[in-house]
Amino acid sequence: MPAAPQPFQTIAIIGNTRDLRVVESLQVLAAHLHSRARRVLVDAATSVDYRGVKVERLPESDLCATSDLLIAVGGDGSMLHAARLAAPRGLPVLGINRGRLGFLADIGPTELTTRVDEILAGRYVSDQRAMLQATLSSPGQPDRQCNGLNDVVLQKWQTGRILDFETYIDGRYVNTHGGDGLVIATATGSTAYALSCGGPILYPGLDALVLAPICPHTLSDRPIVVRSNAIIEVRLLDRPDSNGQVTCDGVSLGALSQGDRLVVRPAASNVTLLHPADHDYYRTLRSKLRWGRGDRTAPYPDPNSE
Repeated sequence: MPAAPQPFQTIAIIGNTRDLRVVESLQVLAAHLHSRARRVLVDAATSVDYRGVKVERLPESDLCATSDLLIAVGGDGSMLHAARLAAPRGLPVLGINRGRLGFLADIGPTELTTRVDEILAGRYVSDQRAMLQATLSSPGQPDRQCNGLNDVVLQKWQTGRILDFETYIDGRYVNTHGGDGLVIATATGSTAYALSCGGPILYPGLDALVLAPICPHTLSDRPIVVRSNAIIEVRLLDRPDSNGQVTCDGVSLGALSQGDRLVVRPAASNVTLLHPADHDYYRTLRSKLRWGRGDRTAPYPDPNSE
């Protein structure tokens, strides 16, 4: 009987090569994948020395077209970038954490080779995450668009004055806000900027969005949770020196001025994240947010066990 085909034969690896820790992990990862008879693709724009390991250099925009798996090395910023690359191709993403917090990249550098071997052997959890599409429309100009896994953020720009803006959900007027801006976050992004604005933590599989005002002028202007397929529109009011900037997962989409419209809706494609088979989201929360007084990383005891 012939052996079953091994998954993930062609693997693309990316990371912020300005960080020497990331470079070190990229070198280890490439060598390990090569030892497992995998074809390794890397970004042609980088100059990492892979020390004799055979890698194929392609433009970053082409990496996902010919690979079966994308591995991002770094922090959550690297994972957000990887999600934008992979989602349109339906390519799964695996994260190696060399950043500070690492909600999304959950494999540590000390367990890199062991965990990657588990993934290559098919022992993993597949996790579908919704993404957002932000569209910035200005009269007489082409629309500007960007997709994001975490959030779309409107914030005041180039002025100390607060922003005055209106929000609409599915064409219905919701509120007129005054403050520093607004975070529109997916369930994945609920643990990012929205959390620091007082928003709730949403389980990643929940079909919902958070709208969290940033430093609202009125204390009753609180975060709200809406269904994930809602269409959200934001418009600035005509006020002197009122200038806003829109970012999508930290990438600038452009300025929002009077007469412009910011529309946020579900993206056409989701992204698939891969985790080790023993992945536990609540353990991640305990560890990253430093909850509790016990062991934050150990599995919680089974209440049904004797």
